[in-house]
Order: sequence, then C-alpha cells, then structure tokens
Amino acid sequence: MQSLTRDQTRAIDRFAIETLGVPGVVLMENAGRLCADAVADFLDGPAGRKVAICAGGGNNGGDGFVMARHLSMRGAAVVVFLVSPADKLSGDAEINYRIARNLGLDIREIGPAELAGLSKELSGFDVVVDAVGGTGIRGALRGDIAVAVEQINAASRRVVAVDIPTGLDCDTGIAEGPAVRAKLTVTMVARKKGFDTPASAEFTGEVRVVDIGIPPEVVERMAGEGVKGQ
Repeated sequence: MQSLTRDQTRAIDRFAIETLGVPGVVLMENAGRLCADAVADFLDGPAGRKVAICAGGGNNGGDGFVMARHLSMRGAAVVVFLVSPADKLSGDAEINYRIARNLGLDIREIGPAELAGLSKELSGFDVVVDAVGGTGIRGALRGDIAVAVEQINAASRRVVAVDIPTGLDCDTGIAEGPAVRAKLTVTMVARKKGFDTPASAEFTGEVRVVDIGIPPEVVERMAGEGVKGQ
C-alpha cells in the first residue's frame, strides 16, 4: 500500500466516519488498543512495567487515553501526563478522557509551570509514549508543545510514537524544529508520505503499520484517486 499524505489520511478517516458509518470513537478505540499491543510487545510484556503516556489535546491524546486503559488492564503501572488543558478536550478524545477518569487511572495535568520538570518525571519509566501531536502539525513547534517535546527527548527513555513523532512533518518527513525521537512509531492505516524521506528514520525509528478497521481496498482506491481531503 502506498504511503499517505496528510490530506489523504484526513479524507480516509472522514470517509470511514461519514460514508461507511464507522464512529470516530470506534476508530480511536481500535487505534489505541493496537498501539497498546505494540507497546506490550516492545516491553516484552507490560505486567509490572512502568509506562508514561504524554498526551495532547487532540485525537492522538485520545489514542493515549485508550492505551492507558488497555495497558493498565494488562498489569502495567501507567501514568498519563496531559500536556494540554483538560477542559479543552472535545469529541472522541474527551470521551476517552472521561472513561479513563472514571476508571481511576492516574492522569496528571501538566501546565506551563510544570513542563520544565517533565523530563525528570519521565526518567523513571520503562517507556514513554508520545501521543502529543499528530499528522496535522505543520512547521516548527512553538510554545508549550515544543517544550513538551524537548522534555520527552531530554528524559532519555525509550519512546513509542503514536501515528507520527510529534514535530515531524507528515508529508516531507522533515522536522523544522524540535521533534520526538522515537525507537518505534506505530502508524495507523498506512505509512505516511514523510516516512519515505530517509532522514525521517532518526525520528521514527522502526515503523509499524496497524489496521484500525478501514478496508484496505477503500484506502487504496482513495489514495490512488489522489484524494486531497479539502
């Protein structure tokens, strides 16, 4: 299957939701569960392991909340570091945040004042999950999200990125500013176009593609038609 651009990825998601009738929250559940599977494999079994999930305010953060639930059920000690205000969450991400809260999972909101100490918090974990930002990011990161990425890298822990390392451009595979350096990137549906750029490998590490329930013939047809998602 060919690699997907940012716009193709968005268009395929929208087609699955609006035309096929697959609720977005189902796609998020599939993505988060399969990313949790990948982390479990990465750790050679999650039971008794310490997992930090750095979550942003968008759908990648929502995937992170799903991951926290599944890894916790498998015996991992999971802490979610939410680097976006909880009251800004919406849609499917907010649904999964509430589920995680209702289950009593450890979610710590990291405001601007706490960001500078995030690397120290992360340094005691067996793995750090980057669920901060996704394929929609363009250009150099700024503000709190840039600091969060720098802190993830400064923790010197093994990192698993959800869909794409935060700060790496989906289409070019170039990081114009800070970007997460992952050992493993678990990407949904298909590889992203930027991953074909050799320089992206220093940020993605190994790339693993997972199927979140969108038929491959749909993906291939829409990608082949050059869907722009506009």
